[in-house]
Amino acid sequence: MEPKTKIKSYKDLHVWQKGLTLVKMIYQATKTFPGDERFGLVSQMRRAAVSVPSNIAEGQTRRTTGEFVQFISHAEGSLAELETQLLISLDLGFVNPKDADPMLASIEELQKMLNSLRHRLDTLAPRH
Repeated sequence: MEPKTKIKSYKDLHVWQKGLTLVKMIYQATKTFPGDERFGLVSQMRRAAVSVPSNIAEGQTRRTTGEFVQFISHAEGSLAELETQLLISLDLGFVNPKDADPMLASIEELQKMLNSLRHRLDTLAPRH
C-alpha cells in the first residue's frame, strides 16, 4: 500500500496524471482519422477524453467530498463514452487494433482507479 500523502492539488492525483496521458494518446490517434470525421468521432473522442481529467480536477477543488464523488462519476461516464467511441472507430477501421490496445488498457486502468477513488471517498463521507 502506498504511504498516505497529503493531496495539495488535483495535479498530485495519479488518476488525473494518467487521464492527461490518455488525452494525448487520443489526440495522436485521431490525427489519422478521415477528414470527414473531424466533426464526428474525432470531436466526440477528444471531448470525452478531455472530460476525464477535467472532471477529476473540478471535483477535487469542490467544497465537499460528495461533490467530488459526483465529478468522479462524471469522469467514469466520459470514460465509458470514450471506450464506446474507440470501439466504433476500431470497427470502422479508423484505428489499428495494435494502436487501440494501449488506449483500451489505459481506459481500463482509469476505470479501476476512479472506482477505487470513489469507494475511498464514500468511506470518508458516506452518502445516505
